[in-house]
Amino acid sequence: MVKLTIDNQLIEVAKGTKIIDAAKSAGINIPNLCFLRDLNEIGACRICVVEVDGKEALLTSCNNTVEEGMVIHTNSPKVRNSRRANIQLILSQHDFRCATCVRSGNCSLQEMANNLNVIDMNYKVEYDNRKWNPTSPLQKDFSKCIKCMRCIQICDKIQSLGIWDIVNSGYRTTVDVSWNRTIEQSDCSLCGQCITHCPVGALTVRNDTEKVYDALENPDLITVVQVAPAVRTAWAEFLDVDEKLDTQNMMVAALKKIGFDYVFDTNFSADLTIMEEANEFLDIFSKGGMKYPLFTSCCPAWVRFMKSQYPELVKYLSTSKSPQQMFGAIAKSYYADLLEVSPDKIFCISIMPCSAKKHEAGIPSINDSGADRDVDVVITTRELEKMIKSENLDFSMLKEESFDNPLGIGSGAGAIFGTTGGVMEAALRSSYYFVTGKNPEPDSFKSVRGQDGWRESKFSIDGNQVRVAVASGLGNARNLIEALIKGEVKYDFVEIMACPGGCSGGGGQPIKDGQELAYIRGQKLYDLDKKMYLRYSHENPSIQKLYNDYLEKPNSELAHKLLHTDHEDWDIALSPKITMMFDENYYDEY
Repeated sequence: MVKLTIDNQLIEVAKGTKIIDAAKSAGINIPNLCFLRDLNEIGACRICVVEVDGKEALLTSCNNTVEEGMVIHTNSPKVRNSRRANIQLILSQHDFRCATCVRSGNCSLQEMANNLNVIDMNYKVEYDNRKWNPTSPLQKDFSKCIKCMRCIQICDKIQSLGIWDIVNSGYRTTVDVSWNRTIEQSDCSLCGQCITHCPVGALTVRNDTEKVYDALENPDLITVVQVAPAVRTAWAEFLDVDEKLDTQNMMVAALKKIGFDYVFDTNFSADLTIMEEANEFLDIFSKGGMKYPLFTSCCPAWVRFMKSQYPELVKYLSTSKSPQQMFGAIAKSYYADLLEVSPDKIFCISIMPCSAKKHEAGIPSINDSGADRDVDVVITTRELEKMIKSENLDFSMLKEESFDNPLGIGSGAGAIFGTTGGVMEAALRSSYYFVTGKNPEPDSFKSVRGQDGWRESKFSIDGNQVRVAVASGLGNARNLIEALIKGEVKYDFVEIMACPGGCSGGGGQPIKDGQELAYIRGQKLYDLDKKMYLRYSHENPSIQKLYNDYLEKPNSELAHKLLHTDHEDWDIALSPKITMMFDENYYDEY
């Protein structure tokens, strides 16, 4: 243990403790901008500096450790002046027209400038204005980039993709796509983890709310909106809503106030996904399996990762579409028939916790309903939050409303799709029933839950052992796949979600800088599951009616046409590592 004094408080902490953590243990929060624990402790922003008696230079608290007898001042005049100067230097290369920034009111730089009373600029303001493709789901505003390196570290150390890198030198230094590529030429998964860990508005998702408003104002269109499971865990985090009113039925009421004709639940199509994917798995499993396991395909960022990093394994992805795309296909076929309208009259909007869903909806080969697109537009939870704010709703005066029928009925199994392990658990519940004719206890497969990035379990279904694995975070996914290729592990069924913690921590969820909320939000979904009357996908009466009246049975000819897809029918840039490997083989041969 080490004894030291911080702001006149004598404290004792373990040897090796970072100064920033020692201060926090004494109830003192040191401001920081670039710091991400265990990922980005480089002291680049120099906002976390502290003064130490006996040392002339200020020390960055994020990457310096305590020493015996240290006397530290976290807010001395010297520290405050340094922080103000550093904030001004950062702002001198930053477009600080905050009123028009998507992160206004939720920006660490803006908050620190306000807290330090930075009301003038002592330096010439000059920032980068290079262009970016406005159609890309992932948007980069170079004029707002503060070179904190967070996006680089998240992409490298957590997602193992290395999409971002430092380019240029001197005052022209900035962060751009690595290997001198555009974002379209890169193997980016579009997971959006760089977005949710950017402290400012330099990285965002493409804003599509105007497309939604245009549809709402078009009298010739029927607006149908679906809400993903994870959205209900976070939709009100930045709204002035009492905790008691933070319910999914209040969310539905808000959507009705905005003006959507029908508000449906993606839990419905999550249940539909289980019907297709579980039967697909059992068909493969009953025939002795494959060389590699069947991988879930609900997460479009994970599918992009597989296609760019391990193209030879794409054939092991489930052909079942994601719940988003299944919903769109059913809305513009089965539901259009119920309404007796042309599929083109239905405008389908998805509200998703994900940035990659914007790409998925635009894949030409995934649209099978006969309309132009099965899902017309995707907005994120953050975009929904902005739309609700613009309505100026008084939630204390708003009455809860339920999802519409028939595509608004979902089970607890569908709800847990929004957290890591949820798809696997839901699939196993129904797989057990399909094999034995009996429901297992709903929580029989809860060992796939948890916070570990890679988990594995074995279950017995009618005497047959099923080996499963769950991973979240693409770095964990890579480790799992490499172990499979080397023969170190063997599984029958694997669930992968690109974002750590699953969709609850997706690239479209509300951003609370410095907080990782995926698991807390995920617990809300498990609580919903436990309270629901329906806990098995195959018991959803709307799903049963859909098959009885329209699809006939899982994996029928019509079900395969509408609900399955060919993941090899579209292209994505390969990883540079694969490209270099091909080049080396080329030169070896010729």
